[in-house]
Amino acid sequence: MVSASDGKSTRRAIAKKYRRQQLIDATIKCISKKGLGSTTLADVAKEAGLSQGIVNLHFNSKDNLLAETLRYLAEEYDEQFMQTLKKSPPNPAARLSALMQMDFKPAVCEPKKLAVWFAFWGEVKAVPTYRKICADRDQKYDNIIRGLVKDIIREGGYEGRDAITVADALSSLTDGMWLSCLINPKTFDRTTAWNAVSSYLSAMFPDHYCPQPVETES
Repeated sequence: MVSASDGKSTRRAIAKKYRRQQLIDATIKCISKKGLGSTTLADVAKEAGLSQGIVNLHFNSKDNLLAETLRYLAEEYDEQFMQTLKKSPPNPAARLSALMQMDFKPAVCEPKKLAVWFAFWGEVKAVPTYRKICADRDQKYDNIIRGLVKDIIREGGYEGRDAITVADALSSLTDGMWLSCLINPKTFDRTTAWNAVSSYLSAMFPDHYCPQPVETES
């Protein structure tokens, strides 16, 4: 049986979690509009419809709020990445294709979030906390993508192909398409973006991929 005090504690925990998420969502909106340096706690409070005291209560400082916002985005991406990997077929070519397509889905490739990612990436050299969060994330995904590419090379006997080079090229293609989405959101086409990646994969691994258009989520 749950006591009254336990019930209150649970409700307080839920309310705290909700309020923190509300403030992180407001921070994402503010950064996407004003940039990292120009966003203030007052901006976040106004965007969230809360007092600045509430922001301070939950995060203590702007630095903490920004770090938690970046961490939230990293964890959100990680969850989608790992779920995609888990649900994809067991062969490396299908897994790699699924992960690449995931990067162009609206939940990931969305101007507001991309603006925040690029804002943080621009500060990683100057802020150790941002650098660690981004480095840990990038290292994990690089290892997985490189591993899949290496398996495809071995499976297909693609002599002269280097796993690191191919994986880095795929990452550069994705980053470039994300930047295109950020700069030209009205004209950006997800299917075209994926087809560019698909063409590269078919050029590198012709026995595993065919350059066929794939309709992505709009």
